[in-house]
Amino acid sequence: MPTIVLTTEIPSSPEACFAASLSVDAHTASMRRSGERAVGGVTSGVMGPGDTVTWRARHFGVPIRMTSRISAHDAPHRFVDEQVAGPFRRWWHEHRFEAVADGTLMTDTVEFTSPAGPLGRLVDRVVLTGYMTRLLRTRNQWLVGALSPRD
Repeated sequence: MPTIVLTTEIPSSPEACFAASLSVDAHTASMRRSGERAVGGVTSGVMGPGDTVTWRARHFGVPIRMTSRISAHDAPHRFVDEQVAGPFRRWWHEHRFEAVADGTLMTDTVEFTSPAGPLGRLVDRVVLTGYMTRLLRTRNQWLVGALSPRD
């Protein structure tokens, strides 16, 4: 099973980073290139424990629909979102927030598995791990910009 671990330093408090990471509106803004939008469950504002959201997007030219649930919530330190319906056999995304001298160290850990057995494992390794890593980096850089203090 592929695992992606990314760390991002954000010049803001863990509380602000935690809330922004649970914001449907921030997610939509950061994923504008794929046309990602919330079409079910919580469709605006900040999600909480047990909340679900259904996303609709286009990746690789293919329309995708995925519903995830906030399955763990320990503000402002950690939360987990997991796919409950969608394209993956498994999608588990842990977000951790640790106070550091200049703000917050945010750590994303994603575990995912595609369907389709050996072919899915090949696609995970050859295509999806790199693609998902780039998507997460893009989202995280958007958060850095959105949460950076303005001069």
